[in-house]
Amino acid sequence: MKKIFSLLTIVLFISCAKSDIDRNPYLSEASFSKSLNLNLPLYYNLTVPGNAVYIGDDDAGIKGIIVINRGFNNFLAWEASCPNHAPSDCSTMQVTGGVYCTCNCEGYEYNLYTGNVVSESDEDGGANYTLLYYQTYFSGNTLTISN
Repeated sequence: MKKIFSLLTIVLFISCAKSDIDRNPYLSEASFSKSLNLNLPLYYNLTVPGNAVYIGDDDAGIKGIIVINRGFNNFLAWEASCPNHAPSDCSTMQVTGGVYCTCNCEGYEYNLYTGNVVSESDEDGGANYTLLYYQTYFSGNTLTISN
């Protein structure tokens, strides 16, 4: 009985141990919910698979959000602030080439389908973080993005 109790205690301590989640030190958790009516001309590009749109509203993320249509009513939404340095005047990324976005500070380029960096400058230490992902929900013609 003592062996079973000891084993359960060890298992409990192991399962409750802190995990080493690699949190991004540059981007804070923005709490928001943003609904987009895809019938509006402003969001027309999101009705076409492979297209991405930057939304720079004050109530959307830290520096805005970038949304891409992956097809079949499947959308991804990302923070528009470059994840590899603190938000600044140059850190708002721009959509380039449809499925990519680029940080104006260092020239980091990210894939909007995966959130991964695809190119980085040689002069910097490297991009350690992927794009910050936001939840999406699509119903009817309304896309809701939240964190």
